[in-house]
Amino acid sequence: MKKLYKNLLALAILSVLLIPAASFAATLTTNDLGAQYIQNNIALGNRDPRTMIATLINTSLSILSIIAVVIILMGGFKWMTSMGNEDKVDEAKKLMGAGVIGLVIILAAWGISTFAMSSLLNATN
Repeated sequence: MKKLYKNLLALAILSVLLIPAASFAATLTTNDLGAQYIQNNIALGNRDPRTMIATLINTSLSILSIIAVVIILMGGFKWMTSMGNEDKVDEAKKLMGAGVIGLVIILAAWGISTFAMSSLLNATN
């Protein structure tokens, strides 16, 4: 019975993904292969790909740093609510240590990527 539900779920997901693709393919003509449709309906940016990649890297590192800070805060909360239980205090210390190590790695990655992207931008200008 589980296999039937899994198959039905897979079929539903597949159909949801294929219906928009089929409708998009129906709008394409054989002459222009959809270039006119793309020009008229999809707004493509005119930004430099290097700056887009730098923005993507900075955004992802920002999200990761927020997660690392939340892990540190969770460790601090666990420590404050441990009520003197040594096992919980040790677990909280490990959690906070992991968060700090993650934050250091993220900051190092940010520094390296900033240096690399600025060097790349200066070398190609």
